[in-house]
Amino acid sequence: MMRFQGQADTASAALYMNKLCKHFAHKVAVKVDQQQAQADFPFGHCTMLATHQQLQFDCTAADLKAAIQLRFVLDDHLQRFARREALRIEWDAQALPPLSAAEPTEEPSA
Repeated sequence: MMRFQGQADTASAALYMNKLCKHFAHKVAVKVDQQQAQADFPFGHCTMLATHQQLQFDCTAADLKAAIQLRFVLDDHLQRFARREALRIEWDAQALPPLSAAEPTEEPSA
């Protein structure tokens, strides 16, 4: 089991967490309240925490391939929903290889 964390600095953390969860809920199980959310993907689990200045991600996946897929889905969707802010998730560099070296060749569904 792999565990990895990331965060995106934004004053709109709760807004983006809710947008992500509403979107993900069309395909996966999601639990959400005002400050925290959980999404269960076929390839991993992500807990999101919205603070006043950050959206934090705490993720688990069975293996490296699943972890890369989960990270890609979260990165891609947050960038789409926050395109005005150009947000990026800063991932724990020790847990996973850089995205450019590990990016999936096809877009995973989520």
